[in-house]
Amino acid sequence: MKKGILLVAFGSSRQSAHLSLKRFDDAVHERFPDIPARWAFTSGVVRGKLATKGKKTDSVTKALEKMWFEKYTHVAIQSLHVIPGDEYHDLVEDMERLQQGEKAFENIVLGRPLIGTEADVSSAADAVMDALPEERQPHEAVVLMGHGTWHPGDSMYDLLYDELKARDKNVYVATMEGRLVIEDVTKDLAERGITSAWLIPLLAVPGRHVQKDMCGEDEGSWVNRLQAAGITPRCVLMGTAEYGGFPALWLDHLEEAMTDLP
Repeated sequence: MKKGILLVAFGSSRQSAHLSLKRFDDAVHERFPDIPARWAFTSGVVRGKLATKGKKTDSVTKALEKMWFEKYTHVAIQSLHVIPGDEYHDLVEDMERLQQGEKAFENIVLGRPLIGTEADVSSAADAVMDALPEERQPHEAVVLMGHGTWHPGDSMYDLLYDELKARDKNVYVATMEGRLVIEDVTKDLAERGITSAWLIPLLAVPGRHVQKDMCGEDEGSWVNRLQAAGITPRCVLMGTAEYGGFPALWLDHLEEAMTDLP
């Protein structure tokens, strides 16, 4: 038996994002010092950009094929997705497709995303509350930025939002895609007379979405939308893979997956 770990992220060509993934990689090696860990990026665009910089990265299928050729027999996969949306289920399909072919492993197990089931919501809310900036004042809002999707898995954001609202009425969740839009949050903040809001990524790494869509200079960025409504924004440029209790949740899910390997 030869065990291995495959860590999966969307990927990013930004240096800040790679530092985030490096910290998580270090945490994985600390938790599982005797088990080799590899990486795969799901975004072909990101892999292409990195290739132009001389940095070679693998897709999920390519990474698994390499592990098969290297005689790994039991593999635990852990993605850094937040919810079980489209990309997570694409990962499931990649894994199942490989297992149906000639390069199947004796056993392969996929760990849950950050909020994979309703049972994960409370722990994720704990991590959010622990990660709130120390200098944040009670009257200031916090807006968590998720990616979002029209996949049914997007409902996990709703569950997290409800849990957070029960703990702090000034904590919001909004997504770039899906039902929880920033326009509704901005409107509610303005109606409530809140004039200051922290923007915090609910994304594994501070890549393009954080640097441009959340805190960029474009007119449509979340920062500028808040400012247009008379709300002063403050950005936290860190991904969930590197702060608070979020990494521990993914590591716990990976440990459960490792336990399911015989």
